[in-house]
Amino acid sequence: MENKFDINSLVRENVKAMKPYSSARDEFEDFDTTEMIFLDANENPFENGVNRYPDPQQATVKSVLAEQNGVDKNQILLGNGSDEVLDLLFRAFCEPKIDNVITLPPTYGMYGVLANLNAIENREVLLSTDFQPQLDAIMKVVDTNSKMIFLCSPNNPTGNSFSEESVHYLLDNFNGLVVIDEAYIDFSDKASWIQKIKDYPNLIITQTLSKAYGLAGIRLGICYASAAIIAVLNKIKPPYNVNELTQKRALERLASPNQIKEEINFIIAQREQLLKVINEVNFVSKIYPTEANFILIKVDNANQRYDELIAKGIVIRNRTTQPLCENTLRLTIGTEEENQKLIDALKSLN
Repeated sequence: MENKFDINSLVRENVKAMKPYSSARDEFEDFDTTEMIFLDANENPFENGVNRYPDPQQATVKSVLAEQNGVDKNQILLGNGSDEVLDLLFRAFCEPKIDNVITLPPTYGMYGVLANLNAIENREVLLSTDFQPQLDAIMKVVDTNSKMIFLCSPNNPTGNSFSEESVHYLLDNFNGLVVIDEAYIDFSDKASWIQKIKDYPNLIITQTLSKAYGLAGIRLGICYASAAIIAVLNKIKPPYNVNELTQKRALERLASPNQIKEEINFIIAQREQLLKVINEVNFVSKIYPTEANFILIKVDNANQRYDELIAKGIVIRNRTTQPLCENTLRLTIGTEEENQKLIDALKSLN
């Protein structure tokens, strides 16, 4: 199938026609505003650090991310967590009760939730038994109303990355948007797909500061895509969707790349150590390959083992209800002390 991707054919008609909300300060984006008096937004004038509205385009944060990832600022959209970014994609490109998206279970549950919220059909195509996309099955469910395919790579809850060949195939043959969720990419030795944006106008990458960057509490999601796609998303996003405190905290963290790398390396080392111990636990029948900050294991009775660990004060995730995940548990890599307590608990149940 020849890819005939056209961004204009995907954008909803009402989005094409709408005029976005604009604040008075949008006009001064490229000006030095330090000496200006702002009496436009009905703010409290008494300075306390957050009495003014935040930069609606998060220019400083985007500049840092653009430099670190080798893209332009106009190829970045920031959101209140990745969930807002994903929701904006549905709102911009999917016509309710007409269009459909394709997801590949077992995968991140919010794709399906957002599809339901936006009245979009979610066509589920199971991964293969080794948790890879089944390309023929995917293309069989594609029709003219298929707008997006969601690929979580490394995948949650399985932990593995999808093959480059599979991703390239979908980018080349699907006429809609291919959304690669890279929430866990920092824990993998695979390269991000960000640099492929210049080659594929239908490619969208979502990332987050919640995992490797340790900023889950500030809720900052990132979208990398062509300038044309980002322009559409900027048109419909809330004007001040990323607050001032989030922007400041993100900048502080982004300025410490060496510390971030040290923490990532520590988590990976702890992951490898935990894998060795789990391999000796009698009730674990399979350990799935992982490139994330968690491990998926198959056990004799997931519900029983989950309850036993809860009784010992350890909260993990029971994934046994997910497709292809019968009797599986997902274990997040914690601190050295937390991991040791998990190891002790597993050995005590052996």
